[in-house]
Amino acid sequence: MDIVIRQAEPGEYETLGEITAQAYLGDGLLDFEGSDWYLGELKDVAKRAAHAQVLVAVEKDRVLGGVTFVPSGGPMSETAGPSETEIRMLAVAPAARGRGIGEALVRACIDRSRATTGRTGVVLSTQGSMRAAHRIYERLGFVRVPERDWHPVPGNDDIRLLTYQLTF
Repeated sequence: MDIVIRQAEPGEYETLGEITAQAYLGDGLLDFEGSDWYLGELKDVAKRAAHAQVLVAVEKDRVLGGVTFVPSGGPMSETAGPSETEIRMLAVAPAARGRGIGEALVRACIDRSRATTGRTGVVLSTQGSMRAAHRIYERLGFVRVPERDWHPVPGNDDIRLLTYQLTF
């Protein structure tokens, strides 16, 4: 089967939001499970699409996963410097994993970053337990940048995000 990576369409936002939320929940990535405040952010694809580019992996009109690509600053940017793009909220439906979809989505973001004038690299944040994602990032040339690790919830040092960077 051919998998196509393209811009998400509004009619796919709800599906992608559910895939993203279920991926994070299923992988135990939300500290407060179904009541975690971040769950709403994961589901709100329309909000992301208003401020960034949301890409989907599609097979025969079925959404298998997606990622948010932030080409420059704005409300969706968390850690990117002025000349960097950012990748956020990478998720693949559990039933579609192991087929290279996550890697294809990250590659699409890298390609978009390289095509964005004035950009010198890509940055992303990830949880320490997201080991399968780390393997994708490292295989594609991303390196850990520990000095840019951060805590997304002020006052809660238990939640720490690791930063990876790819420089062109």
